[in-house]
Amino acid sequence: MTSHLETAEHPENLKRVAIDPVSRVEGHGKVTILLDDHNKVHQVRLHIVEFRGFERFIQGRPYWEVPVMVQRLCGICPVSHHLAASKAFDRILGVRTLTPTAEKVRRLMHYGQILQSHALHFFHLCSPDLLFGFDSEPTRRNIVGVAEKYPDTARRGVLLRRFGQEVIRITAGKRIHGTGAIPGGVNKAVTQEERDMLLEDIYQIVGWGRDAVHLVKQLHETNPALYDSFGLFRSNMMSLVGHNGELDLYHGSLRARDDNGAIIFDGVDYQNYGQHIEEEVKSWTYMKFPFIKSLGKEHGWYKVGPLARVQNCDHIATPLAEAERRQFADYAGDMPMHAPLAYHWARMIEMLHAAESIKDLLHDADIMGGELMAYGERQREGVGVIEAPRGTLFHHYRVGEDDLVTMCNLIVSTTSNNQAMNEAVRQVARRYLHGREIAEGLLNHIEVAIRAFDPCLSCATHALGKMPLEIELADAAGLVIHRLVKSADGLLSA
Repeated sequence: MTSHLETAEHPENLKRVAIDPVSRVEGHGKVTILLDDHNKVHQVRLHIVEFRGFERFIQGRPYWEVPVMVQRLCGICPVSHHLAASKAFDRILGVRTLTPTAEKVRRLMHYGQILQSHALHFFHLCSPDLLFGFDSEPTRRNIVGVAEKYPDTARRGVLLRRFGQEVIRITAGKRIHGTGAIPGGVNKAVTQEERDMLLEDIYQIVGWGRDAVHLVKQLHETNPALYDSFGLFRSNMMSLVGHNGELDLYHGSLRARDDNGAIIFDGVDYQNYGQHIEEEVKSWTYMKFPFIKSLGKEHGWYKVGPLARVQNCDHIATPLAEAERRQFADYAGDMPMHAPLAYHWARMIEMLHAAESIKDLLHDADIMGGELMAYGERQREGVGVIEAPRGTLFHHYRVGEDDLVTMCNLIVSTTSNNQAMNEAVRQVARRYLHGREIAEGLLNHIEVAIRAFDPCLSCATHALGKMPLEIELADAAGLVIHRLVKSADGLLSA
């Protein structure tokens, strides 16, 4: 799994192509590509150019403020940070088992988050590439273009996301940066009126979720030469799994497999994640590189998220999603599927599972119960882990006797996918860049590989793909020999 493009000898003598910023992702990043005089790719790197200081400025804050504060990491998946922090502070309070109402309201909130985030990413950010083609006209390759040519698909994407946001509003208090989860439980249950309102639409939502899985599956079956090989690399994978090995996006133990599907570790209590996972720092990016300790830096990197989770679990508890998982596994054959574009297929299976889980929870009277809080014996340290839309999310805190946070460490999902995204970009660049003139469609191939992972670099660009972009190709002496600019309006000029 070690890349031969990780470093370049004498980089000062190589030509440099920069994609800055990467568009239709959340936050700001860039890609640099080093080429020799024959346009052979020597190095490709995804740089994260934003700095995240949450671990430091959370220190000194009262612990009960943190589940609300950390949501400001992200405006798209704030629920994930809200719940991961709440789970960590459950442990600080000595709470190991929530009340049935608190557990199920939190799960309902989380599945609403999975539903809305997966719908947003697939329909708004990625479907334009998949439906129109990577080289299609950029002024058309956006959600507006999808709405014009595929109005039913675009409409369903919007309504799926809106329903997920309504679930969040009801359970967390508002759609973004809610306050529903608190250390030890939740601060409100679901009313019967709220439950009945959601029940009116949930069966349609489940049906649309199943249609979305079939759409992605058809894309793979129609063009396997592209979907099964684009940006292909092999890696380890890691996720939470439930106590019976089922897909569980809210709670469970850590399981990791190698690139052939063999178990590396299983049943690991995530309170002890530091015994199994370590983070490496590199000078050219603000994002760390986690790896599995027992395998070392070179061979221990892994991927997380839908593609890992759907293949790491033994089964899915909801019947429609389980049937789709089995078809996914049959398509992949005897070995795990590693193609980055397969993330979209797995993502839609999870979206269907989230819809089915919401349906089941809406029929559970516990979500309207009255006992919201549990209590235990105060502890100094706690770890909360949840499967965020993008993958396994770690929140680790220590708290002093004065109730102030003394230490915070976060491993966000995109951090775990860092090396995998770099590897995908290298494979695409090596296949599509050699000897070709710079063009917007070619650059979009590289961005498609990054977008497959649904990276959350922070919260930023969802403006129909109209991010300004400037690319320069320089010779060994540093003289710019070709320049291409995409304006904020999407227009290209030399």
